[in-house]
Amino acid sequence: MRPERQHQNWRSEAASRLWLSGLIAAMQHAERPEVRREPVSPETLAELRAQLALTASFRSSQISTLRH
Repeated sequence: MRPERQHQNWRSEAASRLWLSGLIAAMQHAERPEVRREPVSPETLAELRAQLALTASFRSSQISTLRH
């Protein structure tokens, strides 16, 4: 799929709802006690740290460019 086509999909209401539904499902899965007891892989922790290390302005600029 061409990048500009992906951006159009992201901007649609249906795509936004789908993304939000996926986020909610992931959060509900993560809150289950049997899942919370499992150790987190080093790869997942590294990815999370990299994401959290991004400045808020960088994250906002990425989101902003998708909408314009």
